[in-house]
Amino acid sequence: MNYIALKNQITRRIMLIACSIALAVGLMASLPRLAQAQSVTPPIVPDNKLQVEPGNEAFLVGHAVGTQNYVCKPSGTGVKFVLFTPEATLFKDNADRQIITHFFSPNPFELNTDATVTADGVIRATWQARDTSTVWAKVHDPDGTLIVDHNAIAWLLLDVVGAQDGPTGGHTLSDSTFVQRVNTTGGLPPATGCTSLTDVGNEAFVPYTADYFFYKKQHGNN
Repeated sequence: MNYIALKNQITRRIMLIACSIALAVGLMASLPRLAQAQSVTPPIVPDNKLQVEPGNEAFLVGHAVGTQNYVCKPSGTGVKFVLFTPEATLFKDNADRQIITHFFSPNPFELNTDATVTADGVIRATWQARDTSTVWAKVHDPDGTLIVDHNAIAWLLLDVVGAQDGPTGGHTLSDSTFVQRVNTTGGLPPATGCTSLTDVGNEAFVPYTADYFFYKKQHGNN
């Protein structure tokens, strides 16, 4: 009986050691993938006006596919297409996984003073993650936008002017400080459909793609 009990005890110890080794190997194998997933290389931008301030680091990039949506409005003595919202889905890892939606919405952290707009907050570019954390941003320098491709919308640097966690504590985007829009294709208002007053109210939904890089304060710079 003592021999059998000892044999069983040794067997259990061997199995425990084997399981511990397997778990350790699994964790070590996952560490490079985790580090790679958390590492985001900032884009190379051809203009200093699009550079993010020192002390901030890129932590997330989303590859956007959607439309830039325009409405024909009176402008001066004529008319022109005016952007009223983008509608885009941002994907991670080459369109493999949806992570963020992009649109315009009222920023609850800025009181709206525009009498022509019925909203409690200023209408800003908005990004909402799947955990419903949300950020609002404005163009850093209206004169600093960059046309890289004359067949595509401009590259932009945007300052985050509002951020909040999701109602269940989601915080994917809550620490964002800046957003860069780069690598754009398409999205320009069409040349037709808004040439006279009779066209006022016409809408155009123009396909576009872009990469959005999200930045936050570097550790130790909070």
